[in-house]
Amino acid sequence: MTDDHRSGCPINLSLEVFGDKWSLLIIRDMIFGGKRHFRELLRSEEGISSNILADRLRTLTEMGMLTKSDDPSHKQKAIYSLTEKTIALVPIMAHLGAWGRRYLPVSAELSIRAQLMEEGGPALWQRFMDELRVEHLGTAVRSPEAISVRQVLQSAYEDVVARKAKQQESAETGG
Repeated sequence: MTDDHRSGCPINLSLEVFGDKWSLLIIRDMIFGGKRHFRELLRSEEGISSNILADRLRTLTEMGMLTKSDDPSHKQKAIYSLTEKTIALVPIMAHLGAWGRRYLPVSAELSIRAQLMEEGGPALWQRFMDELRVEHLGTAVRSPEAISVRQVLQSAYEDVVARKAKQQESAETGG
């Protein structure tokens, strides 16, 4: 084993790639939020600073988890894309979300995506990974569904937010 790694353990090596919270949250935002630009990723709910974001994007790119290219729609912007090895994390992200829902104090609106991913299981994960391959790698695997997995997840999130707002409004007006 080289001095670059603590050990040859596959869990250790995996954690060396994406084991800090910011790297996983960047990957989460790209997979589930469709974020591809620095400014979009900077607006993460968790409040990542611009210097940490720049460092993690550079590291993830160097490790082959992301690619960076010029954005054809804007000469001064870069667009980040997932690589195959990052798309392959979808089942792991689904399991992390399921574990968090089961054992941690999650909010309804931020856990609905994890619930749907868990309920959808491997068939949904595969469909989502196929869609991500089309979006990020330009690879057409099979004909796309009418509604993408990300759209289904986003719609469910928006439904929960609207329902909570309506409940709050009802509670405030006494109705």
